[in-house]
Amino acid sequence: MFSDTHFHFRHLVRDRGLDGSEILRKLCERDTFFGLDIGTEADDLIERFNFVEDAKGRLSDDDKEKVGAFLHYAAGIWPSTEEISDRFERMKILESKISKLDSGVVAIGECGLDHHWNPSGADGRSLDDFDSAMFEGERELFEMQIQLAKDMELPVVVHSRDAFEDTVSVLKNMDYHNGIIHCYSYGRDEARVFLDLGWHIAFGGATTYTKKSKMDSMVDLLRFVPDDRILMETDAPYLTPVPFRGQTNTPVLVEYCYNFVASARGVTPKALSCLVDENIKRLFKL
Repeated sequence: MFSDTHFHFRHLVRDRGLDGSEILRKLCERDTFFGLDIGTEADDLIERFNFVEDAKGRLSDDDKEKVGAFLHYAAGIWPSTEEISDRFERMKILESKISKLDSGVVAIGECGLDHHWNPSGADGRSLDDFDSAMFEGERELFEMQIQLAKDMELPVVVHSRDAFEDTVSVLKNMDYHNGIIHCYSYGRDEARVFLDLGWHIAFGGATTYTKKSKMDSMVDLLRFVPDDRILMETDAPYLTPVPFRGQTNTPVLVEYCYNFVASARGVTPKALSCLVDENIKRLFKL
């Protein structure tokens, strides 16, 4: 139970120094149905796959089989200025890496638009770097990945931060509404737009940070998303849910995201888990 539709396994192992095999073992122990390892760079897919294979090598044969059954991969390009500027070559690399993993890729992403300006933050986003050409290039990189998903008949994992109107504009322009608005950070009105277009909405650890003054609005949003469109995630190693905020996040902690969202929706975590798994089956054609 407690599937996780968005995490970064390589970052956990390489950048945070965690024991990848122990993370996988715990996911096997809880009988995880689905886990999606997400890409952010054009050329990271094979390296990410190898990190998982290395961690699997230290598991029992039974757990190796379980990991092989529940762990899947997405491949995409997050809109850094470097990737945007070299987008045509980077798309060629992305497609080449996907072709080398045979049928292992089940989604394109994460990809999208990010207009959250915080030069001192981990992403180093600065408005000064985004002239009209960079904004247009970011949009074009997003559209190229949606087109790739359309060609491959795969869902898209959409990153959209402080860019609601531009994101909707791209989605409508491409007319391919198949996938996830990951790490959802907008309100109920925006959710209605995404849902009406046909998108799934994924909630993670950030929902557990909700202030008391905004809790009613959050509960309203969490109840508004219909049963057949809700998904759950961690975005590990980021956005660690309460009560572990400040520590490194892992897919194992997705349980706490389920607990929060299930409580808001007035259901048990197990019932929410069953809903999410059914949505995963349909979306990823499992």
